[in-house]
This record gives sequence, C-alpha cells and structure tokens, in this order.
Amino acid sequence: MKKWVREWGVPLVIAFIGATLFRTYGFAQIQVVDVSMQNTFFEGHRLIEDKISYRFTGPERGDIVIIRDPELPERLIKRVIGLPGETIHIEDGAVWIDGVRLDEPYVKGLTFPSTVEMPYRIPPDSVFVMGDNRERSLDSRALGAISLSSIEGKVDVRIWPFSQFGFVD
Repeated sequence: MKKWVREWGVPLVIAFIGATLFRTYGFAQIQVVDVSMQNTFFEGHRLIEDKISYRFTGPERGDIVIIRDPELPERLIKRVIGLPGETIHIEDGAVWIDGVRLDEPYVKGLTFPSTVEMPYRIPPDSVFVMGDNRERSLDSRALGAISLSSIEGKVDVRIWPFSQFGFVD
C-alpha cells in the first residue's frame, strides 16, 4: 500500500494542487452568458482568461477584460474604452476620448450615455469599460469607472465554437 501511495497518490495530489493553483492564479475558462459583447462574442462562447498579464502591466484601450466586483451579481466581460485620467464624452452615438473620436469597428448599435454625467473624467486606478453591443450592455455608462483591482484578467483566446478558435481582438 505504501508503494502505491508513493507512486500514484503523491503525484495525483501534486497534480491536483498544481491544477487548482494554475486555474486560480494563471488561466481559466469562462463562458459567455449574455449579449453585451455581440458581435464579438455570443452566448455560449467559451474563452480563456489570462489572469497573469495584469500582474505586470495595466489594461490597454481595446483589451477585453473580466470584471469581478463584490457589488455586482456576476462577472462581467467588457472592453476597456478609457484609461485612468482620460476624459470620455459620448455624443451623437460616438465615443470621444480627450476630444478625439474613437474608432470602434467592433461596436454593434449606437452608443448613448446613461446615468453617468458626460463628460466624465476617469479616476486614477480605474478604467471605463463598455460592452460591444452598446444598446444592451450594463457597463461604465451606468456603473461608473471600474477599479483596476476589480479586473480579474483579460480574454485572449476563444476556444468554442471550435470553428472560431483563436486569438481575439
């Protein structure tokens, strides 16, 4: 019995602990459950979340991030639109950052302001995020800026449906 535990039990326990740490602190799979990121992602798509990159660098405009905030009922998948210190303004269905119109070929629908008063100055250590489906997204237009500490990771790879497997923009 000791030989079996040493040969099989110990490696299995080490593998289980390693896999748990990898999933918790490295990479995880996430499933899309709403329509806020259409046409980039649809309900049922499966993505790989990178939890390591933001330990070394901050989010950049255009990154697709996973947000885990204790005040929200579930994790959100959104695109970073504005960075700390920038001023965002939404007018005539378009987004303006520090007076320059943002080119957003990934957007579905028109962009309208919500409850956050425009123009909006993004606080330090925060980002402004929006879903790509602008007419059906709960995002910074209603929630305000998202703290960098609430960003769990970023999405780099779509793994399902397999016909769309690969890196995402």
